[in-house]
Amino acid sequence: MSIHPIMQKLAAKLERTDIPEFAPGDTVRVQVKIKEGEKERLQAFEGMCIARRKGPQGSFTVRKMSFGQGVERIFPFNSKVVDKVEKVRSYEVRRAKLFYLRGLRGKAARLREVGRTA
Repeated sequence: MSIHPIMQKLAAKLERTDIPEFAPGDTVRVQVKIKEGEKERLQAFEGMCIARRKGPQGSFTVRKMSFGQGVERIFPFNSKVVDKVEKVRSYEVRRAKLFYLRGLRGKAARLREVGRTA
């Protein structure tokens, strides 16, 4: 199903270009705008990208471990809440969605880093 040409032009205008290329399996640091009362601050959410949706309403899912508990957050690409995305590290993966990592803990959840041997 294709998008109407007018909608395509509108989506192209609103699309962000400051987000770097990354794929599932990459560790990313997302700077999120947090509003507390009158003040606004940035908070980093660093974890592994486990899923990515493309398109005008694209999003990506980041998973991290916090105090032994798995935390996942879905970020829309064109959201005003996302200030900056940095790619920290890349890992070799053979899947587009890494949902199997939800069931793994500790050393079992390790992946091989890109460029590393053995």
